[in-house]
Amino acid sequence: MRSTKMQSQQFQKSFLSALAILCRTPMSLIFLSLTVLVSCIKSDIGCGSESGNWRTLQSNNQNANDSTPYLQTKGALLLSSFESFEELKTVIKIEYNDDIPMVRVSHESDDINVCSTLEPGVDEGDFRKARDGGLIEKVSLAFRSPYAAFNRDHLVRVFILARRKPNIFGESDVAFFNIAEATVCNMDAINYGASSNRDLSEKGYINTINHITAQAIITTCFSEEMADYIADVHERFYHPELIRGEFTLTQINDLEEGPLDNYIDMINNEWGQELGKSLKAKYNISSSTIWTPQLLAAYLNGTQEYYSYAFNVDFRPFSENDSLVVNYAKKMVRVMGDVSELEGQIGSKNNK
Repeated sequence: MRSTKMQSQQFQKSFLSALAILCRTPMSLIFLSLTVLVSCIKSDIGCGSESGNWRTLQSNNQNANDSTPYLQTKGALLLSSFESFEELKTVIKIEYNDDIPMVRVSHESDDINVCSTLEPGVDEGDFRKARDGGLIEKVSLAFRSPYAAFNRDHLVRVFILARRKPNIFGESDVAFFNIAEATVCNMDAINYGASSNRDLSEKGYINTINHITAQAIITTCFSEEMADYIADVHERFYHPELIRGEFTLTQINDLEEGPLDNYIDMINNEWGQELGKSLKAKYNISSSTIWTPQLLAAYLNGTQEYYSYAFNVDFRPFSENDSLVVNYAKKMVRVMGDVSELEGQIGSKNNK
């Protein structure tokens, strides 16, 4: 009885804390612009479990030529390497649980297996309702997702790191997408010139690097769970059909916005989290680490070492003197500190 009472008191305390935070504005603004983190993952949760009735999505295309680009991949996946959803199913494993609505996507490379799951839960729509609604909507969200309330400050930090905020940091501000673009620009000229137009489009190297680098930084600075949560909230709202695999023919044939793109994003986010954990250990990074230009340049060069391995291309290294590195390091130092002074500015229309 004592244990039950203590649990009840802890729950009430947790709920009241969540409610208090969720009632503060602009909490839900965190989720209104998460499009730079388009992905959907819940790393390792349920990946090893065989509960429920799992249905594996098999491919009819099992005899592809070994010279096919997507068969040369090591870890990170390039959307531009695939010509169909069928091709993707020869590289990754997609399973749906018919008893417990959930999709499980796994990928193995060099004897390393990553697994990603997505199941029903709160989404961006719920946060918008809480923002625009009254007490009932806020209470409902607090019940369904106390994680957001307890991690509110970190969610604000991730949001600011993910998007350009010129009204706060000036016109030279840097975000995840800018780092991805700079990484592609660092590609060796020979490799760059040999790449296809599709590889060099936003749905090629840039999209893959954007997902992996963003997830790596979030995982290193905060946690793998935080990276999962942010991605899932977005994907449930925009692509709920991913959970059951109920796609229209139009969606299946849409190579840039259909399930081919989304499931690749899920896998790339997993590789990003693995990279983030590795770099965190390599550079002994903690919540109290000061992100100097020297550290950030080394970190980004660590991501490029991975991309060099995955894509078999060479990169010019980032320098601690690069304006992008200097500006983003300053941003990280400010954001990883007290964010209370920044919160009132994150919803400004001047943000890009």
